[in-house]
Amino acid sequence: MGVATIARQHRRALILARDFVLPYRKAVAGALVALVITAGITLSLGQGLRILVDQGLATQSPSMLAQSVGLFFLLVLGLAVGSFARFYLVSWIGERVVADIRKQVFNHLLDLHPGFYESNRSLEIQSRFTADTTVLQSVIGSTVSIALRNLLMLFGGVILLFVTNAKLASVIIFGFPLVIIPILFYGRRVRKLSRLSQDRVADVGSYVGENLNQIKTVQAFNHQPVDRERFAAVAENAFLIARDRILQRAWLMTLAITLVMGAVGVVIWIGGLDVIAGRISPGELAAFVFYSLLVGIAAGAISEVIGELQRAAGAAARIFELLQTPTEIDPDPAGVTTLPKPVSGEIEFRQVSFSYPTRLEVPVIRDLSVRIGAGETVALVGPSGAGKSTLFDLLLRFYDPQQGTILLDGTDSRRVSPKELRRCFALVPQTPALFHGTIADNIRYGCPGASLDEVVRAARIAHADQFIRALPRGYDTALGDTGLGLSGGQKQRLAIARALLADAPILLLDEATSALDAESEHLVQQAMPQLMSGRTTLVIAHRLATVQHADRILVMDQGTLLDSGPHDELIRRNPLYARLAELQFRATFDAGH
Repeated sequence: MGVATIARQHRRALILARDFVLPYRKAVAGALVALVITAGITLSLGQGLRILVDQGLATQSPSMLAQSVGLFFLLVLGLAVGSFARFYLVSWIGERVVADIRKQVFNHLLDLHPGFYESNRSLEIQSRFTADTTVLQSVIGSTVSIALRNLLMLFGGVILLFVTNAKLASVIIFGFPLVIIPILFYGRRVRKLSRLSQDRVADVGSYVGENLNQIKTVQAFNHQPVDRERFAAVAENAFLIARDRILQRAWLMTLAITLVMGAVGVVIWIGGLDVIAGRISPGELAAFVFYSLLVGIAAGAISEVIGELQRAAGAAARIFELLQTPTEIDPDPAGVTTLPKPVSGEIEFRQVSFSYPTRLEVPVIRDLSVRIGAGETVALVGPSGAGKSTLFDLLLRFYDPQQGTILLDGTDSRRVSPKELRRCFALVPQTPALFHGTIADNIRYGCPGASLDEVVRAARIAHADQFIRALPRGYDTALGDTGLGLSGGQKQRLAIARALLADAPILLLDEATSALDAESEHLVQQAMPQLMSGRTTLVIAHRLATVQHADRILVMDQGTLLDSGPHDELIRRNPLYARLAELQFRATFDAGH
């Protein structure tokens, strides 16, 4: 990625950050006022020091000393109050803005089409969502304030240096180009390394999350030594990039402080000679040294925060990329229409062809045309890779076909908003998706407003109520990640209860009973008739029992619909179905077969 491209991304990221800050302009104004006041008071301390030396100490007058010290404490009190207001307001703005950014990024990620997650690691996206927003929070809530404060101190200090003593101020200004040049040089190098460093940190988070999510597989295969070695390489890579970034920032800060403070030392030497010669007063030199120190400290602080600002620009650019990623499924399609009420559940595929965006050269569905009547139960049968699960993805509009049309009750699904369309479907996946939360929350997932009585009713129909009540806290039992602690049959029955509660007119059932023991399979099969009753049902079939009860069976291979009909007819006339029945369903054939 070129320097111009990075700079362009950083500019857009700054515009993005500005747009998030603007709604809180009153707090920003308050923080700026407090910032100006505290900077002004700090600069005034130099004049207070001058008065203290020349009028309090030099005159040897106790009353003048008391007045000078009183003024000094008054300034310190004002500085403390102003610092409180500045710190609170700036920190509040940082937390508030980052909370807004996180909400907007999360909302956007929820709407992105699944194809985006095929080509982007979800754990790397999580790292952007957490680590990069934390960097932004630190910068908006602290670093920007420090930078602005030190800029005011720098320019105000330079002005007061000339007001106090123009001759000595000229010596200080002479050293400024020596400070600015390394800041510009090293600042550019820090900027390039900052984005790279954030990427490597994201790699660390991704690798950790991936292994911890699959910890049973890792341990079952004794893969820990390999993973330790690989993670060490990832972590070391992140460290090396961070080390280079830190080294550049350290050189930047060291050179700036050395040059500025060296100039201050020269000023003290020249000013001391002038005091000895009587050309300036001791108070004037004390004030000048104070301002010189302020200018030197401010320059050093600015050189330090430039690295942080560059790092924040890199983090903001990565967040900006997420927010600017378009979704291929338009949430509000042009010419949007509504589905008829109530939805009967009639589905039609018209000459549908589809390839996944990451594998466009590999057709998954080829010129498929089929109509499924309202209330019909249709089983999808075929070898792995036949396109069965892809039909579910297309129905739910996770993707749109490259060719052809999918109709729901005669309406083109592309003309219906995804939100309304997906209300028509209840999905029971092969591997049930359970979320962190209680069992009741997981059953309510398809109908968040359902009462506990409705949840219990759905669980009873799904033959899940008995095992739920046997748990320590019943329906309030908290599930761990992905429902760890529940058997496959228990998870499947919770998924069925969820689908029942959603009460959608179309059921998409990726039957998972093939992976269950006999008792669990029996309980799941008992729940099926009531789940499927009165609904259009599409079943990806793995067991003979489901196929035999289907109104129709669609035989697919390599994305093509080969045949359609009831079980007995297909056994006789379709060789692929007969072979699948023998291998997968273990059917009993006629003597002629």
